[in-house]
Parts: sequence; C-alpha cells; structure tokens
Amino acid sequence: MDRLMGLLRVKVLRGVNLAYRDARGSDPYVVLRLGRQKLKTSVKKSNVNPEWNEDLTLSVAEPVDPIKLEVFDKDTFTRDDKMGEAEFSIQPLLDVVKMNLEDMPDGCLMSSVLPSTQNCLAVESPIIWKNGILTQDVILRLRNVESGEIELQLQWVNIPKFP
Repeated sequence: MDRLMGLLRVKVLRGVNLAYRDARGSDPYVVLRLGRQKLKTSVKKSNVNPEWNEDLTLSVAEPVDPIKLEVFDKDTFTRDDKMGEAEFSIQPLLDVVKMNLEDMPDGCLMSSVLPSTQNCLAVESPIIWKNGILTQDVILRLRNVESGEIELQLQWVNIPKFP
C-alpha cells in the first residue's frame, strides 16, 4: 500500500524558446503526471516564451515515481500537438526532506543535482532551505523536440501528523 509522504507544490514558471507548431507560433500548456495524478496549466495564446507562474500541487507517496512533464500546443479543430517532454526525479529533494531541517540556517544550500545523461536538467538544480521552506529550482530541457526549456520551482509541504 502507498504511504503518503507529503505534498509537492510545483510552480510552473515559464517556457523558453518553445517550438513553433502553428504559423503564428504556438499555444502552449504544460501537463504534469505523477502516478495516476495529472495536472495541467492554462493555455498561453501565440507564445513560444510563455509565463505561467501557476502552482500545481501533487501528493507524494512511497514508492516515488519520477514526474513526467509534457508540453502541448492547443489546437481548436485537431488533436493538440506535442511540443516536447521531460522527466525528473524528486528523490534528491526527498532525501533532504528526511533530514532534520529545523536547526538549519536560513538560505542554506542543502544539496544540488547536476545535469547528466540520466536526467533532463539544463543546469545545476539547487535544493535550498529558506524561510522554513525546502525549495528546488529546476530548468528542464525538453526531449523529442527541436528546442525548448521549462522552468519550475518545487516546494515541499509536510502533512501534519495526527496521533
């Protein structure tokens, strides 16, 4: 049976240099999947550098699967076009969650994840303890597409334990 660990607030910040799927650009939106959960952002009309700044919250249970991210171009009369995908593990963030963070100084760099062939990170991804919140900044390079990156900020939310 899955054991609920907490909530992951994913702030979808922006897309950078996304692929053109229509003559005028694209109408992108992002879909996040974790296990059976599926959440999506709003559609940004005619924009290959969209700003979403939208919070999507996923419940995280053990065992933890990677989060799958897909970007689509919204079409009115035909099926939405794929604009790339990425996958990332939240295990490094969960490893830090299991530490005792209460005595850590504000702004403390707890860990960092480097880009590799095993992940879709475009740059190093720091995990920081700030104002009592564990945060990870993530920039993902999209796969199976000509170009594009998605910028996210992850925040861990503990669930209160009841006796």
